[in-house]
Amino acid sequence: MIRLAVRVQRAHAEVVLAELLELAPAGVEEAQIGEQIIEYAVYGAPGELPSLPDLKAAAGDALVEISTSETADDWQERWRQFHRPVLVEPSPHWAAFARHVPALRVRPPWEPASVGGAGPVEEIVIDPGQAFGTGGHATTRLCLGMLLELAATKGELGPLLDVGTGSGVLAIAAARLGFAPVLALDHDRLSVHAARVNAAVNEVQIELRRLDLRSEELPWLGARDAPAGAIVLLANLLRPLLLDLAGTIAARPEHLLASGLLRDQVDEAVQAFSRRLGLRERTRSEEGEWAAVWLVAG
Repeated sequence: MIRLAVRVQRAHAEVVLAELLELAPAGVEEAQIGEQIIEYAVYGAPGELPSLPDLKAAAGDALVEISTSETADDWQERWRQFHRPVLVEPSPHWAAFARHVPALRVRPPWEPASVGGAGPVEEIVIDPGQAFGTGGHATTRLCLGMLLELAATKGELGPLLDVGTGSGVLAIAAARLGFAPVLALDHDRLSVHAARVNAAVNEVQIELRRLDLRSEELPWLGARDAPAGAIVLLANLLRPLLLDLAGTIAARPEHLLASGLLRDQVDEAVQAFSRRLGLRERTRSEEGEWAAVWLVAG
């Protein structure tokens, strides 16, 4: 097994990570090398790893070094240690006016379910080896947190559309919280397959379709076959795709939860959706360099 490592300047690390996740959606190992260098590593057989030109293009001016090495016999155990359970809990500030919602705990299949705790927990099992979205990245955690708040404060949990579903973790979480129907979309065939497998493991009903956001219209929004109820749109995408979505979406959703943005990109995305669809910002959340925003109609 080969370990392919990319070292980049710390100031650009989050941007590079976003690009690397496009090349290696199963996730990357992260380590700090000194004060100014971050190392990202992926594991796999030589033919399964991203190509060096792609890595160089993804890292750009932030690139410091690319190296490959054979891994020790315990690489599988190290990979498992990298993927740990993630717990996203409801805010205590919602308690006075919100419906009771459970915490969300996203874990890989080899980790046991949680035992005990102060309140109910929905366990979501995601295989990290097939598609992006294990709950470990800030963009996913931010979106899960906003989804919990929406479920807590929304009167009726109706239809939900998840664009760029990856592993299906957000769509699965939505179905567990009571949103229905749930439709999940991704342009990548392997991601659609992984999401379908994960949905079956978690025993939820989700419709999955392949869709290229840049060339195909979103279903439901503005369409005659739209399900009854106020539609919630989840979009955990990088900035270029979110701006494409803002320019091509046929009709506005009642709620839009957009993640995958760096903090200095949020205002641009909000303005794009506001100008064309009249959506307004309700709240935003930040973690490190990443941010998510909740937009509402009206």
